[in-house]
Amino acid sequence: MSKQFVPQHFLNRELGQLEFNRRVLAQAEDTTIPLLERLKYLCIVSSNLDEFFEIRVAGLMEQIKLGGITTSVDGLNAKQTLKLVREQAHQIIERQYQLFNTDITPALAKQGVKFLRRTQWNEAQRAWVKDFFFREVMPVLTPIGLDPAHPFPRVLNKSLNFAVELHGKDAFGRNSARAIVQAPRVVPRTIPMPPEISGCAHGFVFLSSILHTHVGELFSGMEVLGCFQFRVTRNSDLFVDEEEIKNLRLSLQGELPQRHFGDAVRLEIADNCSPVIAELLLKEFNLTPDDLYRVHGPVNLVRLMRIPDLVARDDLKFPSFVPSVPAVLQKKGSDMFKVMRKSDVLLHHPYQSFKPVIDFIQQAASDPNVVAIKQTVYRTGSDSALMEALIAAAEAGKEVTVVVELLARFDEEANIGWANRLEEVGAHVVYGVVGHKTHAKMMMVVRREDGKLRRYAHLGTGNYHPRTTRLYTDFGLFTSNEKVCADVSEVFSQLTSLGKARKLNHLWQSPFSLHSEVLRAIRNEAQLAQAGKPAHIIAKMNALLEPETISALYEASQAGVKIDLIVRGVCALRPGVKGLSENIRVRSVIGRFLEHSRIFYFRNELQHNVYLSSADWMDRNFFRRIEVCFPVLDQKLKKRVINEGLKVYLRDNCQAWDMDSNGHYRRKHTRSSTKTSAQSQLLNQFTHLEQTATDKP
Repeated sequence: MSKQFVPQHFLNRELGQLEFNRRVLAQAEDTTIPLLERLKYLCIVSSNLDEFFEIRVAGLMEQIKLGGITTSVDGLNAKQTLKLVREQAHQIIERQYQLFNTDITPALAKQGVKFLRRTQWNEAQRAWVKDFFFREVMPVLTPIGLDPAHPFPRVLNKSLNFAVELHGKDAFGRNSARAIVQAPRVVPRTIPMPPEISGCAHGFVFLSSILHTHVGELFSGMEVLGCFQFRVTRNSDLFVDEEEIKNLRLSLQGELPQRHFGDAVRLEIADNCSPVIAELLLKEFNLTPDDLYRVHGPVNLVRLMRIPDLVARDDLKFPSFVPSVPAVLQKKGSDMFKVMRKSDVLLHHPYQSFKPVIDFIQQAASDPNVVAIKQTVYRTGSDSALMEALIAAAEAGKEVTVVVELLARFDEEANIGWANRLEEVGAHVVYGVVGHKTHAKMMMVVRREDGKLRRYAHLGTGNYHPRTTRLYTDFGLFTSNEKVCADVSEVFSQLTSLGKARKLNHLWQSPFSLHSEVLRAIRNEAQLAQAGKPAHIIAKMNALLEPETISALYEASQAGVKIDLIVRGVCALRPGVKGLSENIRVRSVIGRFLEHSRIFYFRNELQHNVYLSSADWMDRNFFRRIEVCFPVLDQKLKKRVINEGLKVYLRDNCQAWDMDSNGHYRRKHTRSSTKTSAQSQLLNQFTHLEQTATDKP
């Protein structure tokens, strides 16, 4: 390993992701946060860990299986990393269930939101549960006794299952000692019980409790010795060789069903599961005791995410809000093209509405002067007004080109569906570049004006997904700047045709220029510092992992550049190391909204260069994806991005976590009477809160 990449200078990626989940779990511990929101954070940790095991842990196990001994940039090999990951994952999950059982559940019960356990049911509740079981559950159950004619069934990834120990003979005189019952996917995992039966405003029963109680009905004449819930997590990476296949969509459609049956990577069981059953399951799924997670409660807390939607208690949730719309777009029926010809327009989601983006594409679809629309689609959801507008535009005879990323993890099926519908109405659908995911967020409209064609563009840091724009912080820029639009047009041409990449006017693009331009900008600040001039870099992103970029930041720090990094998730850079990074500060902000925008600021002798991007500073974003990084050229909008996207986060003393040189985080606390929560401040600045309750940080 070269001197440039000294292992001691880097932190481990997988351990960094677990540190992020500790920060999310701390939100569930925070008693200043509304109670149902704390439950949501608990569920988010489970959801995050599911994907972590499905992708990252699965990757480590695959490396070990193939005999890989290669070390990552931090010096750890897959076996060493997996050992540490297992230790920390067990700690996080143990704390998660402790919090659920001893803190959140009792607190919810005091508010009339109860999870009714089977050991505490009264006669009326038992009768209701029995009726529900025979009416809604038993007709869709298929118990499978394990014997030579009935081998262990295929268990779906992350599905709820029960291992049942039995005694006695079945209807055919067979001694069946064990059976598997797979919980039906059509039945919710938490079932509301009527208030008059539950005795509280909002009573819920776990499906697992119902099945535990009545599992004996499935094995007539036999004695049930034990019934134990379990859940297996599988490798969910898709194995599609893009170099060998002729049709990516068909190959992906064939591969998707197999995702549910990849190699097992984790087994979750109830803490009362017998050692015999635990050993049987581990053997069946080819796992070791280190891959076993005993939990005290439901094996899938993700399913509780729906509880806040079922409980009409606004006082236990974050205040709802109405996103604002920029003044230039507030007039009903605003002509987007007229507005954009006058000046660029910046949207800051979720504080500002995503509706102008929908309006833009809908106006383009219905405008007779619009001749072409081009858009990238990474994640847009299964129900999208934007996609419907593109379909309408194609039906109206406009040239519609959509670059659909089929390999957007866990959104493949939705994207295939949209691709099919678009092709049916005559749109041009392309799937980007082999070996490079199209992650750029951009849209272009070509309009005939005064006998000439004029281009308009929208560029963003987040997906064209109306739901996530209410949950993620992102920036979007509308522009008719000719040079920027020419760059956008060139990128679309690269994606749909063949030919060499040309030099762009303003955009930095992966995999061609983004990495080199970021390095150039960092090194420029270092040169300014060495010349005795003030130098400052502020960068906000989801992840910082690429070693050459980290090394450039270390060198800039040593040259005297002040560097502030706001990294929501995993960061491999070690800040505050004497002689290496004492001028670098790293913080993470975890709040009501998922921090998602990527912002890069370089002081550059008071030019204050500001770039927005879809890309994190990771190997994949620099070298294996199509990404764009675009400048904010309008001075007023540039100032807005600096203030709203960077400065307020550097002042945050409520939701910010400061990172030490070992990769551990300490929550920022202040004794000052001036408390600053970046997200709360932006909510108050831009939105109308629909409740009188204060949004607590």
